[in-house]
Amino acid sequence: MQKKIAITLGEPAGIGVELVAQLALQNQIDNCIVIGDQSLIQDYIDSQGLNLSINKSKSDSITCHHVPVVNPVKTGVLDVENAPYVLELLDIAAKGCMKGDYSAMVTCPLHKGVINDSGLKFSGHTEYLADLSHTDKVVMMLLNQHMRVALATTHLPLKDVANEITTENLTSTLHILIKDMQNKFAIKKPRIAVCGLNPHAGEDGYLGMEEIDTINPVIKAFQSQGHNVYGTIPADTLFTTEKLQNCDAVLAMYHDQGLAPLKYAGFGKSVNITLGLPFIRTSVDHGTALDIAGKNMASSDSLLEAIKLTRELVNNG
Repeated sequence: MQKKIAITLGEPAGIGVELVAQLALQNQIDNCIVIGDQSLIQDYIDSQGLNLSINKSKSDSITCHHVPVVNPVKTGVLDVENAPYVLELLDIAAKGCMKGDYSAMVTCPLHKGVINDSGLKFSGHTEYLADLSHTDKVVMMLLNQHMRVALATTHLPLKDVANEITTENLTSTLHILIKDMQNKFAIKKPRIAVCGLNPHAGEDGYLGMEEIDTINPVIKAFQSQGHNVYGTIPADTLFTTEKLQNCDAVLAMYHDQGLAPLKYAGFGKSVNITLGLPFIRTSVDHGTALDIAGKNMASSDSLLEAIKLTRELVNNG
């Protein structure tokens, strides 16, 4: 029997519970185990009058690994006391994947701010799971039906990005991207289009030297090794239908450069995947949506796409 995919509920005051319930009603979380407070799920089922059960031998039952919250939850209202609970869900899922108890993990959204307000340093799922798994380097990639976009830098202030565009960083990022495109996505020779950092990819040095000094030499090094890596391409022209059809993935230099066009093309139906981890981890493309939590307004489309992709990656081995 195939091992279950772990789904973490994320921020308890957010929309994770209702997303899982929506997909359970559609029989879309078979062979999944939800990690979180069982009472939150039951309370939502009861409040909505849903024909769902928990941990029963029925097709409409949600399998749950119960982890209790610290404080009672008020939907839509953050509580710093529950921040350790959110991280505990990640710990259980990731360690379960590394032990072989789960085949992969899918994460519902959490709230970075309240975790940091609690006194726990946290910059995001990507960095946290890297530290937890003792992985030196991971790469964030988002994808939808239109494109796959990996990031050379993630959650950094814009003023710090240029300092992180180094030969070492780009080289390790491209190695991970190529390896996981081959191993996870079964693309033998992936075509990687690389964005420039500066407007017009530096305009031959008039608008910045990062392309000439760092990015282009890295690209040439990969080309000399037989990899199909090319660029640098100005970001304002790369994200067009014609150019995207000719590549398997884009490497963007910073967060908004790559994710703004991706989310414009497919927000709510995109998936976040962390490359380079010793296990498969995917996530939704949106936040906790505290303003609509509990109002039965949230869409489960992105979570469904994350689960579908995870199953595909698991089947790819």
